[in-house]
Amino acid sequence: MVQLYDYLTHAKEKNATPGVRAYNRIDGPGSSLDLRDFQQAFWKLPNMSLEYDPSCKWSSALPRTVGITIDTGTKIEAFPYNPEMICVKSTEYNKEVSGRSGEIIPVKDNWLLKILEIFNLQGVKMVLTNLRKDIHSSGLGGSSTATIGVCILANELAGRPFNDVQLVSLASRIEQDMGVSITGTQEQSNVMFGGVTDYVWFPWGIPGQKSSGYGGSLRFELMKEENYHNLQDRIAIFHSGHPRDSSNVNTVWEEALKTHKGYDLHSKKLAVAYKFREGLRLENWDQVQESIENYRMIRADLCADYMKGSMDIWHEAEDHDSVVFPLGAGGGGAVFIFSKYKDSMADLRDDIQGSFTEIPSKIRSKGHEFMNL
Repeated sequence: MVQLYDYLTHAKEKNATPGVRAYNRIDGPGSSLDLRDFQQAFWKLPNMSLEYDPSCKWSSALPRTVGITIDTGTKIEAFPYNPEMICVKSTEYNKEVSGRSGEIIPVKDNWLLKILEIFNLQGVKMVLTNLRKDIHSSGLGGSSTATIGVCILANELAGRPFNDVQLVSLASRIEQDMGVSITGTQEQSNVMFGGVTDYVWFPWGIPGQKSSGYGGSLRFELMKEENYHNLQDRIAIFHSGHPRDSSNVNTVWEEALKTHKGYDLHSKKLAVAYKFREGLRLENWDQVQESIENYRMIRADLCADYMKGSMDIWHEAEDHDSVVFPLGAGGGGAVFIFSKYKDSMADLRDDIQGSFTEIPSKIRSKGHEFMNL
């Protein structure tokens, strides 16, 4: 048992409460290929090249997701609590759950509390606060960001018993298996590693590496921090004003995987995601835009409700040489907009500001930052 009451009381007195800032991501092409069922359905042993090849052409037929870290997310702080108890509080949702370690039942509302129990912690209350008020998740991966953030902080407080990949796996499995949301490993990996990063998924671990398993990936930095501005000037995130349930869309996509037609459509995502990866790496903005639009079309063909609530923004974007991509399964209401022309993006932003709410964001090189640790 890791008793934290005295340590956290002392930290609070010194105004040095330990915590972590966990940041969200923009996904785009490759989104949903990180889900467990999709990783397993499309993965096959590749002929991995031993020679340096920045294009990683050998990986083009593997499931992958590109993550773009942005500065929205969740702050998680650890405060002293009843020495015999553990507690989690969300300030955004005004919700608090607590219990005795060893007695936490595995139900949806207890998913973050269960993580504290897994790490054998006592005497701690973790308080979660959105870094940007009033946007909730909005399709930016909020619940997954919070989950991996709690795992990262708990791991630090427990003396780092788990490695990075184990934490990604733990966070993903707890969130999905306890019924919180349908999730894979992209949001978790983004918080762990950050940047503009290509994740090639290995659901059974990377061949030849003993310490890897589900949650494992080969990671490739696609863009240096000094070049982020080239991408930043071409992107925006706006809220459609029409949030809805995402689970029905995710369920339709997963069910389609079990049909010949659906499997064939889903399989086309692999090549599109690879083209998106290469477009970003080479700063080929035409290829980036084409990839985003092609991926969106595949998702809409698989489930028309994916675009529900985003059509108005879509029409506005088309008029400004831009493409849209509802984030996540589209339910949160956040829509990623991209234009290969910086001027077109600037004009679009000016024209729709009065009709839709922008979610300001900046690309970041790190997925999380510790506080007082």
